[in-house]
Amino acid sequence: MVQEIYIIDNEEELMGNLKNIFTHKEDEFIFKSVKTEDVSLALRNIPAMIIINEDKIDITITDLCSKIRSDENNSITPIAVVTSNTEREHRINVLKNFVEYYIKKPLDEEYLYYTIKNITSLLYINRRVSPLTGLPGNVQIQAEMKKRLMNKEEFAIIYYDLDNFKAYNDVYGFTNGDEIIKFTSKVIVDNIHKIPTGDNFVGHIGGDDFLSIIGITDYDKVCQDIIAEFDAQVTDFYAPEDVERGYVEVANRRGIIEQFPLVSISIAVVEVDSKNFKSTLEIGEIGAQVKHRAKTILGSTYVINKRKF
Repeated sequence: MVQEIYIIDNEEELMGNLKNIFTHKEDEFIFKSVKTEDVSLALRNIPAMIIINEDKIDITITDLCSKIRSDENNSITPIAVVTSNTEREHRINVLKNFVEYYIKKPLDEEYLYYTIKNITSLLYINRRVSPLTGLPGNVQIQAEMKKRLMNKEEFAIIYYDLDNFKAYNDVYGFTNGDEIIKFTSKVIVDNIHKIPTGDNFVGHIGGDDFLSIIGITDYDKVCQDIIAEFDAQVTDFYAPEDVERGYVEVANRRGIIEQFPLVSISIAVVEVDSKNFKSTLEIGEIGAQVKHRAKTILGSTYVINKRKF
């Protein structure tokens, strides 16, 4: 994947260095020169990384970094500052402004090359994590399942899915819907981490779908605790009148008002070992069937698929 890196340098001094460093190496980077007066316009594209040549800008480095960080879309874009200022106090002040790397001149080309390569590689990995919940996404989920299958471990996959979530979004909007997603994530993580056996895993499949992987344990208690906490607190995300009547009203495509219960959580547990499952695809298929059974039951509930020999 080609990644864009912005070089903020009014005289394009650093651009020449970078073109020389990356010649005949990878084609995965595109370097774009940006003058300080064009920073706001450039930030609309959300680069993979920003490198600032402090010696060749016409505003203070702290003001420039604050401007970049105030842009919501670039709040986590890594920033490296290249400078001839070697004073410790200045370096600390720059790092306080959320700059990840402070690179002193004269440039060590090999050091700069691997700094850029490693930062962008780490960011690529991190972007596979859900930005909403901070939980691992599908890449890590699949890797975790494969690892345990290959090691012939006995474990359980727990799938979580919210019921009537679309109706909630229709009434309260996606921003409030995101808050329920984050709340669900916290409830799951807190309860999974209470399990005394270690090596437990929680991932965010996407949307309102979550998954956890745990060792063989008392699933009934885990599921019951999650449901109890979820049901007790999810009402905080509703207006009092909706909580009192126990449903929200949503107009369908024909304009007819329909009633939908408050958001609940459906949980499906699949017991796994190498005797009854050979691939993550097989686990997913059974998980979908068990989750479907759970979702046919009104309100928060769980269904467990026991191993069969």
